[in-house]
Amino acid sequence: MYTLTGVTKRYSRGKETVEALRGVDLTIEDGDQLVIQGPTGGGKSTLLQMIGGLDRPTVGSVELDGVDLARISEAKLTRLRAEKIGIIFQSFNLIPTLTAQENVETALVPLGVKPAERRERAAEALRSVGLGERLGHAPAELSGGQQQRVAIARALVKKPKVLLADEPTGNLDESMRDEIMALLEGLWHEYGLTFVMVTHDSSIARRAPRLATIKAGQITLTEQQGQQRQQSYAQY
Repeated sequence: MYTLTGVTKRYSRGKETVEALRGVDLTIEDGDQLVIQGPTGGGKSTLLQMIGGLDRPTVGSVELDGVDLARISEAKLTRLRAEKIGIIFQSFNLIPTLTAQENVETALVPLGVKPAERRERAAEALRSVGLGERLGHAPAELSGGQQQRVAIARALVKKPKVLLADEPTGNLDESMRDEIMALLEGLWHEYGLTFVMVTHDSSIARRAPRLATIKAGQITLTEQQGQQRQQSYAQY
């Protein structure tokens, strides 16, 4: 479970101080699906970085299972991210010189997984997202949707507790957007993940059980129970 208390993030921009987050209080239960929506510059990506341990708040605490990500050492934080948190980015962040399978394997290297097991787990993760026949393909040989599936497999191969996604459909057309969302929602449901996603897309935001609308660094939470349950999880 996540508990964010009084999270404030300030950045210096020349002589100006910008508050990206302003006293955010937020609880995310295990197995929740939460979408964070807001305008550009509103603080949504900053909030996701706090939840993912990619940045630390200026003030406040970000606790995951009782561990304050804002207070632990960098080494412990790196290990926690490697073990518990999978992250999907809008730009895929694949290494162009590696195959799909090798890209997925990179998530297991920090955990000390042996090469044979890495290969096996990466292949299984790619099969789970429908890319079992693309293991040896380089990113340039894959479509945008397929590259995003590789990125999803890479996030899931270490069997994380938390899955974070920063605009995961931002570079995809509408039909591929719906396909990737069905995949993500299906995986969330199947594996019981805690799933937090940032988006500017209202059609995606309406699908989630919980919506956090963020503006000028402050959030408003909306429960949307019933809408997500109408979604089919099977077609991925």
